[in-house]
Amino acid sequence: MELRLYDTLTKEKRPFQPLDPGNVRMYVCGPTVYDFAHIGNARPVIVFDVLFRLLRQVYGADHVTYVRNITDVDDKINARAARDFPGVPLNEAIRKVTEETEKQFHEDVDALGCLRPTVEPRATEHIAEMRSIIEKLVAGGFAYVAEDHVLFSPQAMDAANSVLPRYGALAKRSLDEMIAGARVDVAPYKRDVTDFVLWKPSKPGEPSWPSPAGITTPGRPGWHVECSAMAWKHLGEHFDIHGGGIDLVFPHHENEVAQSCCAFHRSRMANFWMHNGFLQVEGEKMSKSLGNFVTIRELLADWPGEVLRLNMLKTHYRSPIDWTLKGLEESEKTLDDWYRTAADAQSGQPADGVIEALLDDMNTPQMIAALHGLRHNALSGGEAARTELAASLRLLGFLSEGAAQWESRKRQGSGIDAAQIERLIGERTAARARKDFKESDRIRDELAAMGVVLKDGKGPDGKPVTTWEIER
Repeated sequence: MELRLYDTLTKEKRPFQPLDPGNVRMYVCGPTVYDFAHIGNARPVIVFDVLFRLLRQVYGADHVTYVRNITDVDDKINARAARDFPGVPLNEAIRKVTEETEKQFHEDVDALGCLRPTVEPRATEHIAEMRSIIEKLVAGGFAYVAEDHVLFSPQAMDAANSVLPRYGALAKRSLDEMIAGARVDVAPYKRDVTDFVLWKPSKPGEPSWPSPAGITTPGRPGWHVECSAMAWKHLGEHFDIHGGGIDLVFPHHENEVAQSCCAFHRSRMANFWMHNGFLQVEGEKMSKSLGNFVTIRELLADWPGEVLRLNMLKTHYRSPIDWTLKGLEESEKTLDDWYRTAADAQSGQPADGVIEALLDDMNTPQMIAALHGLRHNALSGGEAARTELAASLRLLGFLSEGAAQWESRKRQGSGIDAAQIERLIGERTAARARKDFKESDRIRDELAAMGVVLKDGKGPDGKPVTTWEIER
């Protein structure tokens, strides 16, 4: 079965054929490092980690290049630095903010079971590439200088008689529609309302670099040109996949297409544009004003990262997802079951059904159904199914530890004495063996009063097994 992916540009699911099977290339927009990442930020990180793993499975780990950038120059970073480090020179404060926030981001996404990208470039390390793209755009008549700014002109792009795509094709908007609904800065130096900034002068104390296009005032790049430059540097003028959240389609990704295609005279920047859907919390849009804004770090204080990961993958990546407490509880129970069944199984090959589901535009709901089928077969005595289940879960970023370690880590920070609980469970097991059910029930009630929920079942060997969890 071939890999098929949905392309936002063409609005169709079609076979994926890499430009070079020896070097499959993917770029995904990464974090702006000024604060803890929220759970909505986690969705593209997890989604494209699964795609990265799938591409490595299909083409070989040494034949896939995954680039996810770090945006470390931004107005929000400047504001956070000034707020948190008053009295410290702004550039020094910015460095403190970005280094600490990047460290926090890595800790969080590592806990979610995500692999590190092949390359993780920082915007401030690619100013030369940004200047080069801007110079090409000015020379080609697609950008112009006005009051120490450099601005891109979508009108000039559409007027060009060449292989260039139409501006707005990715977002499926015409220029008139974009003008009518524009939420852009109105400035007297703009020729048209849809023109966007490639470079702007820096304010006193802000990060600054020598400006391109003959401008003598030091400045800094606009947001959109940063990703065009980093993608070009590490993946070339034309590559296989560009990904991100659906909120980035316009204006960010639309403007990336415009900049890159005009600078390099290409009809495409990426062969596939992939976008994950929105995330809401308990049926509502996540926002600080509603009090439902939650960070990855906050969730990790209450849930193992693998629970958050599974909960994210239960919904197809292109569909909206409703993040709920009930969903997290169900995901934890599923993982408990998978760990009991497969955590200590020997290594093998992932199941065909799991791979086939992923090859179909990363159909993770179907993938999870296949995993449940493997689990059922494993409990019926199928060691091959248990091995396939374990290999499939490890491919997907699960089973990072053994069953005992999983149970121990889940209980950390609960205030529960695990040794005491295990002792009581042992006494209960002995009481049940001698058919002293009164004592067995008494111990169960004692544990329940401690907030411990017992689950009696059978292990892969058919022997009785009692597991426990903290009642939420």
